[in-house]
Amino acid sequence: MATTTKIRPRALVRASGGPRYAVALAVDALGTGLLRPFLLLYGVTVLRLSAPATGVAMTVGIVVGLVCMPAVGRWLDRGARSTVVAASMLVRVFGVALLLATPAGHVWLFGAAALFLGIGNQAWPAAHAALVATVAHGRERDAALAASRALRNAGLGVGALIATVCLAGGTTALQALAAVTGLAYLAAAALAWSVRLHARPAAAPTGDGAEESGKDGGAEDKAEESGKDSAKGKADEPAPRMPALLAANVIYVFCLNVPEIALPLVLVTQLHASPVWSAAIFVANTVLVVTLQVPVTVALSRFPRRTVLAFSGVVLAVSYLGFLAATSLGHALGAPAVAAVSVVCTIGEIIYAGSATALVTALAPPGVLGRTLARFELSTGFGLAVSPAVITALAPHGPAALWGSLTAATLLSAFAVTA
Repeated sequence: MATTTKIRPRALVRASGGPRYAVALAVDALGTGLLRPFLLLYGVTVLRLSAPATGVAMTVGIVVGLVCMPAVGRWLDRGARSTVVAASMLVRVFGVALLLATPAGHVWLFGAAALFLGIGNQAWPAAHAALVATVAHGRERDAALAASRALRNAGLGVGALIATVCLAGGTTALQALAAVTGLAYLAAAALAWSVRLHARPAAAPTGDGAEESGKDGGAEDKAEESGKDSAKGKADEPAPRMPALLAANVIYVFCLNVPEIALPLVLVTQLHASPVWSAAIFVANTVLVVTLQVPVTVALSRFPRRTVLAFSGVVLAVSYLGFLAATSLGHALGAPAVAAVSVVCTIGEIIYAGSATALVTALAPPGVLGRTLARFELSTGFGLAVSPAVITALAPHGPAALWGSLTAATLLSAFAVTA
């Protein structure tokens, strides 16, 4: 068993890219929180588009944005780090500028804006993970990735809170929020670029391969990790395919949309509860992620990453069964029960987020880290894109269809991770 990593705030900041990079992450997250939760509302109220047209444009923008990931992976494998992070922020500045320039009724321009925002949102996680993997190694890297996620969720939450207060100003307020978002992205890009971090192609830390090999179990882990040392200096080798892990990740990602889509849908349409419950669950989810992401990731660092990832699937499946039971309690008790079970779901989300990207960075041969992370983010982006459609399609067929299907799929994914 590995020794559990200790939480040292200054060390975490250094391992996450340094103080300037941490500020860049906070500013970027704050700006994202101001606009992203209300992008649909912007299209409907400011641009006077229909809700279905706005939703389709946003979905198409996200899906088409995934096409950029192979190029991002190759760019990272040439050694770029802070430049790619800054570029992912700058492309969103262009998206916001397009959004502000879109006249009312022009759905195609809105779709173009959503596309550039989607490209930036899809490229950022892989670029950020590669940057952290260059600065920090081993379990310190896992803690740094967790700390970055906590910081990002805090910024998103504060931004969304500010935007909610400002929404009373109507369309003018939404346009002002979009403008501030663009400025925040621009400032964050400048800060990220100023870090000037570049990695030598195919450079890698020593020790990760030995750490993961023989601990995470399974033929896939051992085969990929045992070849890590020989991968040094081989920048032209193919990225590991990891089909089982990538397929499982598509299902795991559904947990990220449960608090935002599934629970509000169930609470309002099936339990006829006040929307306040949905808001409370979302706030609680944000607070739990901010406060527990690092401690939980550090506490579980004594276990193999693959085992932790599989365990997160079990926790998520248990929470889905809990939601199924909660919805059978009726209107009076159903909403409080759903809120209580949502805490278990958030814990599962925290465990998943703390282990998934960390496992991928540990499995990736050094010369193809960027392409490996790009493949992983493709599976994440695909899961995030299809989960709203799947959830809204299953929900009308009753709680058993929704939560039973999610439970079965997630347990199968957990098994696939360990196979």
